[in-house]
Amino acid sequence: MFGLDDWISQLGSGEGLAVALALALLLGLRHALDPDHLAAVSTLIASEGEAEDGTRRAGRLGLAWGLGHAVTLAAFGVPIVLFGAYLPDIVQRAAEALIGVTIMFLALRLLVRWHRGRFHAHAHRHGGLEHRHLHPHHQAAHDHSHRPEARLGRSARQAFAIGLLHGMGGSAGVGILLLAGIPGRAEAIAALLVLALGTAVSMTAVSTAFGYMISRGPVVRRTLAFAPAMGFVALAFGGWYALGAVGAVPYPV
Repeated sequence: MFGLDDWISQLGSGEGLAVALALALLLGLRHALDPDHLAAVSTLIASEGEAEDGTRRAGRLGLAWGLGHAVTLAAFGVPIVLFGAYLPDIVQRAAEALIGVTIMFLALRLLVRWHRGRFHAHAHRHGGLEHRHLHPHHQAAHDHSHRPEARLGRSARQAFAIGLLHGMGGSAGVGILLLAGIPGRAEAIAALLVLALGTAVSMTAVSTAFGYMISRGPVVRRTLAFAPAMGFVALAFGGWYALGAVGAVPYPV
């Protein structure tokens, strides 16, 4: 992202395994902060989050995304490290374009649910303390009981699938970074796995923080205005990302 990954990877050129693994972890922690990753996961959380455990649920979504990302990162990264076997450019571009379309879909879903009145914020008491939470619902009418069995959808699976897609789209760039600074194949594979772990840990932390932010405190009082703004920004970003994947618009260097 904006040359930061190249700078990080060059720090460990010619150094030992411990330094290479530490840099791989640093790259993984930063990799989760890519704008396309954040756009996809944040719109998913905003659409699927719940009141009783909004923070923990958001963290689980981030972890599911990270695990999906790790699976395809390993599946496509190991052949790059061992054999220099990259996905064909057309497949990489198609994966990146599909990521953009997925972000647009998530943004549109968020906007549709907001337009249909699926979100509301009201007070609850937990442990004698009153909190104000955001609630999305499948139907506008509901009994406000918010029982555990009434949870929405299969969002963890959705997050895992989105992570799978992102791992495939970014596999070539990750492989190049690892191969540039790590001469040994075994060391490069170890670094690849550490990078995948770092990405999952980072996305879990970021998602947990985001879930906390939109479900508690003064921010939730502005959620009904925040949700459509977030949806429109993500929709525009997804369109730009998909067009950039096919070369219709430039990506920043």
